[in-house]
Formats: sequence, structure tokens, C-alpha cells
Amino acid sequence: MTDKTDAHLPRDEGLPNPVMEGPGLFGDAAPPASAPVQAPAQAPATQPHSSSPYRVLARKYRPTTFDDLIGQEAMVRTLRNAFALGRVAHAFMLTGVRGVGKTTTARIIARALNCTGPDGKGGPTADPCGVCADCVAILNDRHPDVLEMDAASRTGVDDVREIIEATRFRPMQGRMKVFIIDEVHMLSRNAFNALLKTLEEPPAQVTFIFATTELRKVPVTVLSRCQRFDLRRVPQADLAALFARIAEKEQVRLSEDALALIARAADGSVRDGLSLLDQAIAQGEGAEGSAEIGASIVSDMLGLADRQVVFDLLEAALTGKPDQALALADAAHARGADLGLVLGDMLDLIHTISRLRAVPSLRDSADMPEAERVRGAAMAEALPVPVLMRAWQMLVKGLKEVDMAPDRRAAADMVLIRLCYVADLPSPEDLVRRLSGQGGAAGAQPQAAASGPEGGAPSALSEARSEGGRSGGHPAPPPLRMVAGASSAAVAAAPAVMLQESVPEQVLLPASDALPASDSSPAPAPVPEAVAAPEPQGPQVPRTWREAVALVKEQREALLHGNLRNGVHVVSFAPGAITMRMQRGLPSDLPRQFQKVLEKASSIPWRIRLSEEEGEPTLDEQGAEIIQFQRRTAQAHPLVKAILAVFPDAELGDVQDHALDEYGLPPEEPPELVFAPLDAELLDEDERPFDPGLSMD
Repeated sequence: MTDKTDAHLPRDEGLPNPVMEGPGLFGDAAPPASAPVQAPAQAPATQPHSSSPYRVLARKYRPTTFDDLIGQEAMVRTLRNAFALGRVAHAFMLTGVRGVGKTTTARIIARALNCTGPDGKGGPTADPCGVCADCVAILNDRHPDVLEMDAASRTGVDDVREIIEATRFRPMQGRMKVFIIDEVHMLSRNAFNALLKTLEEPPAQVTFIFATTELRKVPVTVLSRCQRFDLRRVPQADLAALFARIAEKEQVRLSEDALALIARAADGSVRDGLSLLDQAIAQGEGAEGSAEIGASIVSDMLGLADRQVVFDLLEAALTGKPDQALALADAAHARGADLGLVLGDMLDLIHTISRLRAVPSLRDSADMPEAERVRGAAMAEALPVPVLMRAWQMLVKGLKEVDMAPDRRAAADMVLIRLCYVADLPSPEDLVRRLSGQGGAAGAQPQAAASGPEGGAPSALSEARSEGGRSGGHPAPPPLRMVAGASSAAVAAAPAVMLQESVPEQVLLPASDALPASDSSPAPAPVPEAVAAPEPQGPQVPRTWREAVALVKEQREALLHGNLRNGVHVVSFAPGAITMRMQRGLPSDLPRQFQKVLEKASSIPWRIRLSEEEGEPTLDEQGAEIIQFQRRTAQAHPLVKAILAVFPDAELGDVQDHALDEYGLPPEEPPELVFAPLDAELLDEDERPFDPGLSMD
């Protein structure tokens, strides 16, 4: 009965309605209140120098409607349709980085649920009026039915039980009770469990809105009961446009470069950007009065170097001018810039230049700043991709060193010196061409790398190149191909060539070398380039021991396959009959398992017999022998000898041949069915002996 009585009582009878403080979004004047409830002595909300406390821009220009939200078009469209169709969920989960509008969106939803319109007869709407008593009270954070709780400070079960108890009562003033829980991931496990039942079946007049920056810490049982919205980072262009409109309302002038710097430093967060804008306005007013606030003021405030300085620094580093690079770094440090942030700006600039080189149409984009569009495009045309990738890798590692070093400035200087040192070094492709005698066109690169530290390298390399042309008549070494797998010691010991850090270390091998299984075995047949169409799968009868072991792998018998390739020596093999020797330690039922797999895959009976004979080496032992032969062949190659002569501390890494199979063996030819003795010679038709009995008149 109490609820029905309260429903007919006039709300706030005899009291003035609460008035929204300050202007609306983008400096719009506060909505006028009706004459009977207007406070007679209230000062204008837009009075520039009032006695009221200053409100920061993040609060003063907080969005009040869905139209004011920027960068969240998908969420706004969904919520508008939900209100239009009357399908508003009873629980929402808003997630995103700090400052993108999670709590603001929650308050807008609360106003949309409780708005009664200017005439007091309206219903839930996606466009709250902003003038009714409920809208004004929610805007001023004093509505009795919209309760906000910070889960970071109230994490226990008792706090959640208070919310559950409050859901039993009808709203005191508005249409809906709205519980906004910020940083909901901070709730304890017991608190989440206590909330589950109420969250799944809440009263009809209750809506829960959760906000979190750590969605992965929220239990899935809670997520499944909520309608989830991921608030995106606001693009820099939208942030810069918003800050320009707010600066105009505040009667402050900022240059486009200054606004771009603030938008970039905000990193998609509207609140962070407005806080920086507030700070920039204070800096500009104190320094230059009503003059325009330029990028230099904002750069000094943020501890950043000027954008042109970053361009100059990157250009000096990539052209090998350490004196100029260190002078620019010292000047930036003297102005108060953090050299760690300067290196971060260089990394961001390399990313922009790489994008411009990969997608040339970006230079015509309106979102691209003028400096990047003009100077960045010129650098993108001049710098090759390997140089950009090498600089990217070195700066990424250098930033980690700066963060860990006791002296950030010294660490940053060392990174710049290292970047200048490798700027004029040849790429791995140029080095290979130069070492193989094909680098005549690579004269643009300095010759120091090819000449060696003492100047004796050219003779060694020339001997290697001319060894095949001596009086012995041996042919010159074949062209080279690159095989991944060299040890890191080879790169560390070769400062004069400094291979790219973004690609695997490399070893040089003859492209036409065929590496047989032993010194006496024939070279493997070349692998054909054309791949035949796969035949329909059916019973597979292995013709060799290696095919039988591979068939076990195809049947997904990993343990059996490993035992066969590592610990079984085949004595004799024929389709349907295998004689083999097992090493100690293998399972006793291995022959039986092997027989079952073969019979299942081939659909023929198999007989497996154990023997004490030595048999052939295991497949892994045969593959290891091939690898050792390849390694000896590679070490004996004249070009590899020349490289090791130039870099004595280098080591030959793993040698790989893609023509070998997974066991490290060359392709094998399946046995052919023959009906003559193995030592018989095939005769042509004209050489067959004459048989009188077969002659015909």
C-alpha cells in the first residue's frame, strides 16, 4: 500500500527542480528552467569569470546525449534501435580503455530510461530531453534511483548484498532503478557469485550497467547475463576536431599541429585528451596571453621533441651522421624532452614511412599530417624496406634498453650511435652478390665491408672466386642460395656486415650441390617442380622400410613412429614381411602394434620377425650421416672458406637441404618388378637371337 500511495504523491512539491550546472557539450548554454522554479539570484552559466569553482573541461563538456558520443557509432546505433523497438536489456557490460566514455554512456542510458519529457508524460527514449526533473537530477549526480558504486573500493560480498537488498524496493522518483558499477572486474569472486542470481532474474524496474577496463577478469557467468558493448578508441582525427570545437567555445586559439599533438598523446582517450587540452590552455595563457598556442608549447608540455626535429634526427641516423644525431638529441634534451620518448617518436615515424612506402595512396589522405605527407613521402621513396625494417628492430630493442638502463640519456645516445653505425652497411643481398663476384652494380655501398678490417680480405675473396679458373681446369663454384639456420655467433662476430635483424641468420650453400647419403652413394634425383594431383585415398601398401615408417605417422601413431625411426634397425623388408632388430628399452609389444597399423592401412596380412642381426642404421642415424656429409661439403666450398677467412670467429650453423625428406634422407626410388636376373642386360629388338621355330614363310 505504501508504494501505491507514494505513486500518487507529487514529487519535489514546493521545491525547485535541480538545474544542470554549466553549459552543455561544446559550450552550449544550459537549458532554461521554468519561471516558477528558477532561482532568482542565479548567475548565468556561461559567465566567464564567476565565483563558482572552475570545472575542468573533461567534466564541463561531458556528453549528455547519444549524439554527443564520438567514435562509438556501432554502439549508439544498437542502443537507439533497442529503445525504438522496446528491447532494452536489463544488464549492460561496457568495456574499453580509460576515458572513452563508459561511465558517461551509462549515465546517458540511465537518463534515457527515466526521462519523462518536458510535459512529464514521456516514456523511455533514446533522446532524453534534458529538462525534466529526472534528467536534470541525473546530470547533477543526485538522482535517488541512479546509484553508482566504485568496485575498486567496495569489493566485498556485503557491498553487493546492499545492492541486492535495494533491488527489492520500487523506485522513489524515477521510472527505473539503475545500478552503475564502475571497475566491476575488481569485485571478489564471492561478490560475483552473490550477484549472479539477481543479475539473471532482476526485478522489472531494475537495470544493471557495468563498466570495466579489464574484461578478461570478469567471470564468463556474468558476461553471459549482460549485453556487451566494446567502446573503441576514438580516432585521432575525431579527437582533433572535438578539441578544436571546445577551444573555440573556450575562446582559445590552438594551431592544427598543437591539436594533432594533443590528439596523438591522448591515444584514443577523450578524457586524457581534454586533460591535456586544459593544461595546454593554461600554458598558453600564462606564456603568450591571447596569442595562438603553437606546437612548440605543447611539445614542451608533453616532453616531446618537435616533429621536424624527429625527422632531422631520423634522417641523420639513417644517413650515418652520428655527430649531427647526437647534437640534435642534446638540443632536445636541453629543452626538456625525454630521449626515450624521442626514440618512441622515431619508431612511430618509421612505421608511418613504411606504411607510405607500402601504400603510396596514403600520402593523399586527409588524416595524414602535412609533415608526414610531404617529408615522410620523400623519405619513403628514398629508404628501401630492408633499411626501414632494420631500423625498426634496432629501435624496438633500444627502447627496452633505455627503460632498463640506469641512465636513460646515455642509453638513448648508444642506440643512436648504433643506428648511425649500421646505416651505411650493405644489405645481405648486396653482400652475397659482392662475395660471389656479382656485385659490380652495388658500388653505391661503401667498400669497407668487402675489404675487411686489415685490407686483406679482397685477396682472399678473389682467390676464392678465381680458384675454379686456375690451370687445373676445375669449374668455378656454382651460384649460391640462402639457407636459414646460421648460429647467432656468426652475426655477432661480423660487425662489418651486420645482417638484418628482421630475417633469420643465413648460411651460404651451392645451389646445385647434390648431397648424397654417403661418399659412394649416387646423388639424389632432382625433385620435380610439377606436383601431380592427389590420388583418391585407399589401401596403401608400403614398398620400402621408409614408406612403412611414414605410413605409421600418417595413421597418427606418434609414439610408435618415434620408436621406429629412432630405435629399430631393419634387416630385410618385403611387402608383407619385415625382419628387424629392436634396441633395448623399446616396448615388447612394438611388433604387434606395428603389424596392426600396417594391416589396417594396407588391407593385406603382414608378418614381422625379430632378429639379432645388425641390420641397417635407424632412419635418424642415416639422416645424421647425411647432415654431417652436407656440413663437410659446405665447409669445403671455396666461398665459405673465403667468408670464414674474412670473419675468423664466425661459425657455420645448421645446413639444410629442402630436397631431403623429414628423416633427412634423399628421395628414394621404389623398387621395380623385374623378371630377369639382376645382372642381365636389356637387349634391343635387333639384338635378340634368331629362333628358327618362330620363323614364318
